Amino acid sequence: MLSFFTGADVTVIVPAFNEAASVADTIRSLQAQTARPREIIVVDDCSTDGTGDVARALGGGVTVVRPPANTGPKAGAQTFALRHVRTPLTIAVDADTVLAADAIERLLPAFGQRGVAAACGFVLPQRVRSVWERGRYIEYLFAFTFYKQVQEYYGKPLISSGCFSMYRTAILRAQGGWSNRTLAEDMDLTWSLYQAGYEVRFVPKAVCYPIEPRTFRLMGTQLQRWSHGFVQNVRLHWRDLLAVPYLRSAVAVAFWDATVAAALYLVALPALALLLASHWVLLGYVIDAPAVLVPVLAGAVPRREVGRALASVPAFFLLRTVNAVFFLRAVCAELLGRPLRHYKKGH
Repeated sequence: MLSFFTGADVTVIVPAFNEAASVADTIRSLQAQTARPREIIVVDDCSTDGTGDVARALGGGVTVVRPPANTGPKAGAQTFALRHVRTPLTIAVDADTVLAADAIERLLPAFGQRGVAAACGFVLPQRVRSVWERGRYIEYLFAFTFYKQVQEYYGKPLISSGCFSMYRTAILRAQGGWSNRTLAEDMDLTWSLYQAGYEVRFVPKAVCYPIEPRTFRLMGTQLQRWSHGFVQNVRLHWRDLLAVPYLRSAVAVAFWDATVAAALYLVALPALALLLASHWVLLGYVIDAPAVLVPVLAGAVPRREVGRALASVPAFFLLRTVNAVFFLRAVCAELLGRPLRHYKKGH
C-alpha cells in the first residue's frame, strides 16, 4: 500500500558547530520550502561563535538544542537530535547547505514505497569561484549526472549524501541513528540500510547547494576525511557487501579506481613518459576528457551553465590528481594501522 507525505510529516536536523556565518542561510532556505517542514532542529554543538543565537533569532519553527558537551563528529550531533523528532520522516541538512525551494517536496514521493528508507538529491557547490570550487563543481556535475543515475537505475545509490538526505524516522532509529565508527557516517548508514534489506532512492530534481572548500588547505582537510572514511567503510562492511550484488560491484569498481587506477595515474604515466622520452604519453592525463565532458555538459545545459562548466574543466583534472594522492595516502595509513579518527571540517 502506498503512503503519501507532506511537509508536516518532516523534521529537519541541522548539526552545527561554529556555523554562525552560514546557518542563517540554511534555515531560511528550509523556511522557504514549498513543502515546509514541521520543525527545524538546530543542534548547537557547543559552538563558541553564537551559532545557537543566530538560529534562535530566526524563529519560524526553529528549535535549538545544545548537548552538555561537544559530540565530536557530525554523526553525534545528528543522533543527539533524533530523540526530539516526532514526525515519520527526518531530514539531515548540513549547516553550510541551502536547498532549492522545492527540494523537500521533490524527495517526498520517494517514500510512497514502504521499502524506501532514505532518499537523496542532486548536489552542486553554492559558490564556484576558486580553482578548487570549480574542480568540485565539475566533479559533482559528472558524478550526479552520470554515476548517480547509473546507481539509481540499479536501485543502489552508493551514498545517500550527508549534506542533504531524507530518512524514514522509525528505520533510522532502528539503526541507532548515525554512527561515528567511521568518518563517513552517510556512507556507513547507506550501506547498513542496504544490508538490512531497505531501499535508497536518488531524486535528481531535488537540489542542494553546500559550501565547498575554496583553498587547497581546506580541500585537503575534506579530502583526507572523505578518503579515510571510504576506506574505513570498506573495511567495516566488506563481508556484508558480498551479499548485495550490485553494491559489491560498485564498491569494488570505486575502490579499484581510487587505488590501482590512481597509482597508475600518478606513477605509471610519468614513468612511461620518461622511459620513452615522449611527452605525448602525458596526454593520458586528459585522454578521457570527452567522456567527462558529455555528462558534464548534459548536466550544465538545462542549468544554462555551459560557459561555467567549460571554464571549470581544467580545474577538475587538477582536483582529480590531488584526490588520487590523498586517497592513496589514506589507504596506506588505514591498512598499516594508522586510522584517522579526528573529524576535521573542510570548508
